[in-house]
Amino acid sequence: MDLINDFRDKDLIFSLSNLIQKKSKKPLNIMEICGGHTHSIMKFGIHKLVGKNINFIHGPGCPVCVMPRSKIDAAIKLASMDNVIFTTLADMLRVPGSTSTLQKARSQGHDIRALYSPLDVIQIAKDNPDKKVIFFAIGFETTTPMTAVVVEKAIELGLKNLFFHINHVTVPAPVRALMNDENVKIDAFLGPSHVSVITGSKIYESIANDYKKPIAISGFEPVDILDGILNLVEQGENETYKVYNQYKRAVKLEGNLKAKELIDKYFKICDFEFRGLGNIPNGGVDLKDKYSYLNAKFVFDCNVESKKESKACICGEILKGRAKPYDCKIFSKVCNPQNPIGSCMVSSEGACAAYYKYAKENV
Repeated sequence: MDLINDFRDKDLIFSLSNLIQKKSKKPLNIMEICGGHTHSIMKFGIHKLVGKNINFIHGPGCPVCVMPRSKIDAAIKLASMDNVIFTTLADMLRVPGSTSTLQKARSQGHDIRALYSPLDVIQIAKDNPDKKVIFFAIGFETTTPMTAVVVEKAIELGLKNLFFHINHVTVPAPVRALMNDENVKIDAFLGPSHVSVITGSKIYESIANDYKKPIAISGFEPVDILDGILNLVEQGENETYKVYNQYKRAVKLEGNLKAKELIDKYFKICDFEFRGLGNIPNGGVDLKDKYSYLNAKFVFDCNVESKKESKACICGEILKGRAKPYDCKIFSKVCNPQNPIGSCMVSSEGACAAYYKYAKENV
């Protein structure tokens, strides 16, 4: 099987499209949790293949998009300290804080580095024993195990100059927060396949049962997504609310047990502030107390006073599924990839970036 072309087969795509439109009899608001799905939907024109009854709502599943100003401000403060090498993933550099970005801090001479792999920070710490190296870790369950590996390597090597600012978040907590918001109208979810490879499909069962909403775990190729949508349409018409694992070629019921054990070894569940969604109980993870000597939040002063989000930017509303990029007055005008005002335009998985790249002509 060709893992690219077979999942972009034109005849299969149109067959699924016809089935969806034939079976779709009533409006269905589908939230794609992950920004990767948003980009695939826009890139392949899937929103034009499902008929007028399907409305896609873009969710909070982009780790860069959900990072609040306070975290960015703390990152800039840490990166601006003397004798520090600050490391993180590339998209984080351009996310605006209250008054600046990590990219601007780097242009002012601070040593801020974008990592190709989190493991690169190990070599940076080994090469610079006289520097304090800080890794600003972000991501959902997909990337948390890799950070756990880096923590384990740092401990094994006895590195005394490597510290971690953990900003990993979880998928179930913000989904529940959205469902508890009476202003958000979601009928079904398209679940992220890469996260589910780690977590397993079982974690969604209680959400589907508690809120009586069907969830389809789907891959990111057109056939994957359309197959997941077809199942959600069928469940919507039959008024069922099960978890459909469309991505069985990689997602198991219990997930990746080894990765989950590694996460549990080094991290504990904690509350986390999401941009637009506010503080969400159990929304993130942080280092366990026994590893606080590695935790930059304990070792350094991370206190900041952050400004409120820009009133012109509606990223928060977009992340809650209450608005779309088209609804933002500054979208594609003042806010664009060269001058991003909000995180949803910065991130390669952001909804605004997807609309700008694939559909800005519709504005």
